Amino acid sequence: MKLAEALALRADSRRRIEELRARIIDSAIYQEGTEPAEDPTALLAEADQLFDQLESLIRRINRTNSVTDLGADGTMTDALARRDALRMRHSLLIAAAEVAAGRGNFRQLRSELRYLSALPVAPLRARADQVAREIRELDGRIQQANWDVELDE
Repeated sequence: MKLAEALALRADSRRRIEELRARIIDSAIYQEGTEPAEDPTALLAEADQLFDQLESLIRRINRTNSVTDLGADGTMTDALARRDALRMRHSLLIAAAEVAAGRGNFRQLRSELRYLSALPVAPLRARADQVAREIRELDGRIQQANWDVELDE
């Protein structure tokens, strides 16, 4: 199985667990004289089985990521950490540029003092664009590796 397939399976397992969670909660309590829509004990057993499968899958994905070499990006784990940090940096730069450009949630009356930007908007946006490009390039290399690498047993 390719790493990309395992990642899709992990996402599917998480969705199924969330669906089971909702069904368990809906069936956990019922009115006297009626029956629950589903057997919550059976649903819990099904969820337990899914959790065990998910744990095993996550372990295999993590093992694979830790040994997959992406060249200059280091291991897959290194690349994923870099991508997460870049995404957070990008978000911060965009938020700072938006507020500095006057797109905050404030109103200004003539009688009030003026608000001035403490940050240069154009360089912030240029830096955000550069970080966004880095994210796209790194994400492309990660996605390519996901389809090239076999999942560790």
